[in-house]
Amino acid sequence: MSYDIKIVGGTIIDGTGAPGYRGDVGIKDGRIVALGDAPEPAARTIDAGGRVVCPGFVDIHTHYDAQIMWDRMLTISPWHGVTTAVVGNCGFGVAPTRPDHRRLILQTLENVEGMSLEALEAGLGDDWGFETFPEYLDAIERKGMAINLGVLIGHTPLRMYVMGEDAVERAATPDEVARMRDIVREALQAGAVGFATSKAITHWGYAGKPVPSRLAELDEIEELASPVGEVGGMVQVNVGPGFYLKELSAIARRTGKWISWTAMLTGLFGPGGHRKQLDRTADLVEQGLNIIPQVACRPLNFEFQFETPFPFEAMPMFAELGAGTREARIARFSDPAWRQQMRESLIPVLEGWDERTTIAVYPPEPALEERNLVDVARERGVDATDLALDMALATDLKARFRTAVLNTDEAAIGEMLHDPNTVLGLSDAGAHASQLCDACFSTHLLGHWVRDKGALTLEQGVRALTSRPAEVFGITDRGRLAVGVAADVVVFDPATVGPAPIRRVYDLPGGADRLQSDAIGIDAVIVNGTLLRYHGTDHVDPAGALPGRLLRNGHASSAARLAAE
Repeated sequence: MSYDIKIVGGTIIDGTGAPGYRGDVGIKDGRIVALGDAPEPAARTIDAGGRVVCPGFVDIHTHYDAQIMWDRMLTISPWHGVTTAVVGNCGFGVAPTRPDHRRLILQTLENVEGMSLEALEAGLGDDWGFETFPEYLDAIERKGMAINLGVLIGHTPLRMYVMGEDAVERAATPDEVARMRDIVREALQAGAVGFATSKAITHWGYAGKPVPSRLAELDEIEELASPVGEVGGMVQVNVGPGFYLKELSAIARRTGKWISWTAMLTGLFGPGGHRKQLDRTADLVEQGLNIIPQVACRPLNFEFQFETPFPFEAMPMFAELGAGTREARIARFSDPAWRQQMRESLIPVLEGWDERTTIAVYPPEPALEERNLVDVARERGVDATDLALDMALATDLKARFRTAVLNTDEAAIGEMLHDPNTVLGLSDAGAHASQLCDACFSTHLLGHWVRDKGALTLEQGVRALTSRPAEVFGITDRGRLAVGVAADVVVFDPATVGPAPIRRVYDLPGGADRLQSDAIGIDAVIVNGTLLRYHGTDHVDPAGALPGRLLRNGHASSAARLAAE
């Protein structure tokens, strides 16, 4: 037997946490057929001397639901070694959606996930080609994708589908809950990896209204999660007031399935507060309740404009602005009394925001770009809040600022990354594209936390990126290297791996902008036995056949379509 690809001379780290070892990998027909010793010849040989050979990375928290319809390469995740992603997180998505509700769903994504409405409309077009959730799965499977994809059914489009615009106004009736529960069951039978919802106070949708899932009563959420226990899958949630560990425990007991909640970040629980949350999580796991917090390995940096000031939208005074006109917003920003109220009303996570803020884009004075906001304010003898708002007004609200909102305590982040009851997530790839770029989380983890800080071993870092997220999200045929499993493989240089500096590009539909970061030190990315990227360059035709698979119910098998089909 000859191999399609042979990787020779690398350090094999299999994703399980076991020690790495020197060896070769043989790949044929999309699967690993030799590991450690691969003596047969190959059509292509990759020299991995001085490199690590490991499973492809699994990104469990992305928002590529719409982007896949115009970008089958799912950039930029594969650049950074991601070979499997999960969409539908936070309960957001584009299916099920009735034609009459399409614009409202896109306006919701525009507000809550910082997506360009113009890009969404241009990318999806007038005829989406699907309405129901099973139709969406079929559509993206037919379209093809560069990397593997698992899909959660989201509470927000589901609620809009059943309740119409009442979804953002009131509780559901028992009949509406029953109809939604049936649609969740249908979605799971069609191949959804689980159900997702959100009660996060930062999640505001169209016209300044809360996203539909925030109007749901706890009984509704528990009912909609119940088919997960009957059919299979997991539950992903964004926690919020009245919806935390006690409520998640009830869902876990009823379903018997994994729950992953977003997100345990430093700054949310007060100094040292993460330790209490980790202890509570350990107690739940000991009880057999796998309620697992997602943690992030990067500071939560947002680049924003006061046109859409996402970091501040949890403040009631900013939420009110979202329902008003642009002219009214400009008038408020010009009002000294409103500015003083802003200073006095900062919620705890925004205290000191100005000290953590960099001026990112200011065309009237480019010399100020990449300078700290407070430093410039002191030089000019003005208040930093006044300076930021004046700069916004001087540019018709187009000036950009970058602020670290959460997750800035590296000692605490290190503790959370080490904890056995957390899972690495929250890249948000595909969302907030003009505001942040954390799709490079994987190379950041390997470069910063493994190599530079030595906080994790290579084996621990690779496991955090592969088998652990696959375990939590029920992805059964990815995340490890073993004979017989799908050949999703990354070859990287541990001495150089990391993300390049972030840059702004204008490549979304309609010329909309987004932030990108190139990958450093990623030699090869292999998906289902196909060499997808090699030394920073795509090795497939983006318009041709692509190697990614839809992971129905967490694995790439047509058998995942249940008897109901």
